[in-house]
Amino acid sequence: MRVAFVGKGGAGKSSLAGTFARVLAAAGEQVLVLDSDPMPGLALSLGVPSVDTGLPDDAVEEYQEGGRRRYRLRSGLTGQGAVEQYAVAGPDGVRFLQLGKARGPRWDNSRPHWAFQRVLDDLPGDDWSIVGDLPGGTRQPFMTWGRYARTYLVVVEPTPASLLSGRRLARLAASRGTPQVLAVANKMRQPDDPDRVAAGTGLDVLGAVPFDPAVAEADRQGRALLDAEPAAPAVAAVRSLVEALRSREAPS
Repeated sequence: MRVAFVGKGGAGKSSLAGTFARVLAAAGEQVLVLDSDPMPGLALSLGVPSVDTGLPDDAVEEYQEGGRRRYRLRSGLTGQGAVEQYAVAGPDGVRFLQLGKARGPRWDNSRPHWAFQRVLDDLPGDDWSIVGDLPGGTRQPFMTWGRYARTYLVVVEPTPASLLSGRRLARLAASRGTPQVLAVANKMRQPDDPDRVAAGTGLDVLGAVPFDPAVAEADRQGRALLDAEPAAPAVAAVRSLVEALRSREAPS
């Protein structure tokens, strides 16, 4: 399974992605979690200590091509090797790799940026499940940071702004010939909210996650929802999401 979560900022995609990844890992799958969102959130949702660092500068080397400066993983380092060497071990056996935040006097993260991009092009094989959290909004998520994904889950709240963002993402996906794109209706309060999400985005809804105060409380504590409240209704809904996606991906 290779799935990327995307949506409007604040829609809850990081919390869902972290819980989704741990549910997969607890079921015995090898799971690599990728965080390319420059805003913090996924590490805490996984239960991994939050840090700002990503791949080190020396993970890449410069070279010249056509008179232009380019970057590639340093000699002898593969994507699999980068995961083994730099990914953080998390609860339930997940491995976590993040882009890292801009730092230094010029807020420059070009080398870690390119290192992360090169890892995306050389990820571990099909014996790994990949779960990613993409940057919020609608800026080219499908052809850049999320190009490894076979399924995109667009996280949508039943609000006008989130529905608009979901609709734009659906159109962008269609224009790019993107693989499977589905909606996840999040923070549902009314029985017809999933229908509103489907109608407002034009996407099939994989499943619905109820509005759950336990999510906000876990965020307030800086803890993963699975650690703070493993029996929360939102956790049960994410388990259902995992099973629903497995059913879709199972050979017919």
